[in-house]
Amino acid sequence: MAKRNRPPTLLTLGHRLVRDERLFGRGDLVVCACSGGPDSNALLHGLSLLRRRVGHQLCAVGVDHGLRPEAGSELAVAQAIAEEQCVPFETVALHVAPGSNLQARARQARHEALQQVAARSAAVVVATGHTADDRAETVMMRLLRGAGPRGLAALPPQAPPLSAGVPLVRPLLTCRRSDVLAHLSRHRLTYATDPSNSDRRFLRTRVRHELMPLLEELSPGIVGHLCALAEMLASDGVATDSLPQLGRAQRLAIDRARRLGKRQTTVRVSGGRDLLIRFFGNSPVVWDEE
Repeated sequence: MAKRNRPPTLLTLGHRLVRDERLFGRGDLVVCACSGGPDSNALLHGLSLLRRRVGHQLCAVGVDHGLRPEAGSELAVAQAIAEEQCVPFETVALHVAPGSNLQARARQARHEALQQVAARSAAVVVATGHTADDRAETVMMRLLRGAGPRGLAALPPQAPPLSAGVPLVRPLLTCRRSDVLAHLSRHRLTYATDPSNSDRRFLRTRVRHELMPLLEELSPGIVGHLCALAEMLASDGVATDSLPQLGRAQRLAIDRARRLGKRQTTVRVSGGRDLLIRFFGNSPVVWDEE
């Protein structure tokens, strides 16, 4: 009987992204942003398990925006996971006044608080629990608002902070929301549900619950397509202009290798052949077939 290939787990996908994008390494202190929700709880638990493979250090920070009385109990769910995994946990209390543009102001205040903790603890990155679904939704939201190529290059694996400080990294960016739920179920982890995520007054909520399901009916691979679009637009395009015969996956792999400073890489093409790509300056050249 042929062996059935199983899809990669959240831990495998996260480890690959951390390694391939060099998000952090051995001895680095990572601040994990926690809300008590499914994505951040899976991130916290996953990063704690990956310490054995990557060798990083980890601390967790939960931010209470002062907008909902339930926030304290939601953060307690994340704190319980942190304590079980021997990860230091800190809660930061904020006051974000209700009013217009609430989500954007809360996000700005949260990032500033995380940056302050990172600076105080000498962390090298702040990790957030964004998934491939989040990236696809953000691309659609920006498209609806008329963004150009720069704006559609949304949620890269590593991004500069909103204010002076350490970079933001997204270790779960190649994971689907289903991968998150599978990880939580596999490890019997609880999580809280923020009612604002079901509030149809917010554009993201409508995109998530109305637009994306419709698009997935029309094109089951739409999340991957939108994430690939964001990835390609984040690239300057120089690396693969000279290789028009290659497909999207090969172009992305070559550009990633170039950005990481590698001198050469291999890509798999049709027929199962491996092409050896070497970089001369900023330009890739097909050097040989492996």
